[in-house]
Amino acid sequence: MKNPNIKWIFLIILSIIWGSSFILIKKSLLGLSPYQLGALRTIFTGVILLSAGFYHLKSIPKSKWKWLLLSGLLGSFFPAFFFAIAETEIDSAVASILNSLVPLNTIILGFAVFNIISTKRQTIGVIIGFIGTAILILKGSELNPNQNYLYAGFVIASTLMYAANVNIIKRYLQDVKPLAIAAGNYVFIIIPALIVLVFSGFFSSERLNHPNLVQSLGFVVILSVFGTAIAKVVFNKLVQISTPVFASSVTYIMPIIALIWGVLDGESFSAIQGLAALLILVGVYLSHKRRA
Repeated sequence: MKNPNIKWIFLIILSIIWGSSFILIKKSLLGLSPYQLGALRTIFTGVILLSAGFYHLKSIPKSKWKWLLLSGLLGSFFPAFFFAIAETEIDSAVASILNSLVPLNTIILGFAVFNIISTKRQTIGVIIGFIGTAILILKGSELNPNQNYLYAGFVIASTLMYAANVNIIKRYLQDVKPLAIAAGNYVFIIIPALIVLVFSGFFSSERLNHPNLVQSLGFVVILSVFGTAIAKVVFNKLVQISTPVFASSVTYIMPIIALIWGVLDGESFSAIQGLAALLILVGVYLSHKRRA
């Protein structure tokens, strides 16, 4: 008999890992450009996943490969660059907060495109969580009036991609092993990432002699191993054993972790933001469907 609490354990683990990834992106940008960061993150993760999951690739049916390509682009490739670009202008905690739009977009895309129906309770949970997110955004803009919120568009675009990806996994890759999905994704995107890295100026003497390069590379390695490679496998499994909305609700807890890191890094945090975080947790609880 399956443990009914295992999906909650996966959710908490992912929240901690991905909630910490935003501060790692911020620190990585001290010695790298956003394009170099996105490319290196994709390459490091690809090497790890293909080394661990290459054997599983042969078990993937031919009909699934087109969905793995789309899943790789939407769930890994473009967001790796978009988040790095966004964090050149907005705080890491704000990027995480905006990422909370994923569950709302998951419900919308799931219903409109993939014919996946969510319950009334799930919908209410997402709305409450979204209200909490909106409060965090508004308060964050007050505390950081000099941030260029046009760059938030990169995060919002990524949330749409993530929402599409979680529905693709649930609808078309349900029977593929989580590690095979993750490795299959990177079969397609590791080469484009190498091309971006070559043309990004990473191998120039100026970049190679940058005083923060070694430190930034260390942060990228941590981000790739935990924030992408391990997290992707766990997330794929979570999608398969729960619902798309429940799996994507990991983005409701992530801002709380990211805000803690932000405070430790000198970013502001108010009592109103704490109240908003509680609303987010309520949204996560309500979005949980017991018989998923």
